[in-house]
Amino acid sequence: MRVFMIGIGGIGMSALAQLYADGRHAVTGSDRERSPITEMLEKKGIRALVGQRTENVPRDTDLVVYSDAVPDNNPERTRARELGIRQVSYFEALGEVTRGRVTIAVAGTHGKTTTTAMLTKILKDAGEEPTAIVGSIVREFDSNYLPGGEGPFVVEACEYRDHILKLAPTFLVITNIEWDHTDWFPSLTALQDTFREAVHRVKDEGVIIANPDDPNVAPVLFGAKVPLIPYLREEVPELPVVGEFNRMNARAAKAAARAFAPGIPVADIDRSLTAFSGTWRRFERKGTMSEGTEVYDDYAHHPTAIRHTLRAAREKFPGKRITLVFHPHLYTRTRDLFTEFADELAKADRVILLPVYAAREEPVPGVTSDALADAVRQMNPNVLSLPTFEAAEQELRKDADREDVVFTVGAGDVYKLADRLVQKSV
Repeated sequence: MRVFMIGIGGIGMSALAQLYADGRHAVTGSDRERSPITEMLEKKGIRALVGQRTENVPRDTDLVVYSDAVPDNNPERTRARELGIRQVSYFEALGEVTRGRVTIAVAGTHGKTTTTAMLTKILKDAGEEPTAIVGSIVREFDSNYLPGGEGPFVVEACEYRDHILKLAPTFLVITNIEWDHTDWFPSLTALQDTFREAVHRVKDEGVIIANPDDPNVAPVLFGAKVPLIPYLREEVPELPVVGEFNRMNARAAKAAARAFAPGIPVADIDRSLTAFSGTWRRFERKGTMSEGTEVYDDYAHHPTAIRHTLRAAREKFPGKRITLVFHPHLYTRTRDLFTEFADELAKADRVILLPVYAAREEPVPGVTSDALADAVRQMNPNVLSLPTFEAAEQELRKDADREDVVFTVGAGDVYKLADRLVQKSV
């Protein structure tokens, strides 16, 4: 089969591309720009074209898979329609490739990437031969995709646009639930409705791993027809990754591994967790600036995630000045969680705000980083709103020293600023 993937540089799309290629399908695709992900694909022999043009789609293509960020009027999607080529979204494709497989789906507002990676590592180390699609590059296998064997399919499942409902897992892990993706879910209740339906889609022989004491999770578990395993009962060893949120992720991963393979010795699970070294863009150390400042990057793009990242930073770097360089992601999320963002950002020693990363959205009047900076300033005067990465870099270099730690945070491309800060220090 010949597959063309629009938005192949996306974290999920790129993993799926590797899965198709591993199945001996011919895979090509396109994206708006080069990135560490497209470079990884190229090294694996998967061509990723830059720019999305009609002529990119070969006439003999059998299937077009498109990212959620790709609109219906995209020229490559238009070309596929003209040629009569079947098109499916990323999660529709994921539902197809996992059909008939024992699938462990890891869902939740926070922590699903790390939990998926930890669970995959545990099962791999135990010889269970998992195939996995993870929402980040996992250091242990230097990819967001792990080719497996006869074992389970471990997949990170996203709730946005009800994508999780394209899956029918045997095991469903719910890390937590908070209102997010506010452009799709008008309320927490609407989000819970989607998770409730996901709970009822678990196969009859399946299991749910969740925290029933979480007030946002408990309502979606009501009426579940399969057994529930509360992951908080698990004890985990000391981890190389910091923060209570990572300990929670490890508990969920350990509970899921034991549910799938009860015969794995607990000591082996703990040994695997103590060797887990993290993933790309999750509290990731990027290096040191020439001025001696440590630079970290994190995907945190929700107020709760910012709170957890800052707490972990305080735990790891007591007494040091913590600077958060925040790249707000989406106008709707910034608008709807505006007060919560201001409250959490203000807890840093210093805050630099970059312009809102629009992604799939048009600007919302009045929703700007300048407005967010004004709100933060009511609680913390050490805040700036700057127009570019270059301006942020100049500001960071002005008074940086060895007592500083900089965290670039956000779901956009702010990691590029972190790279600039350390690359120019070599």
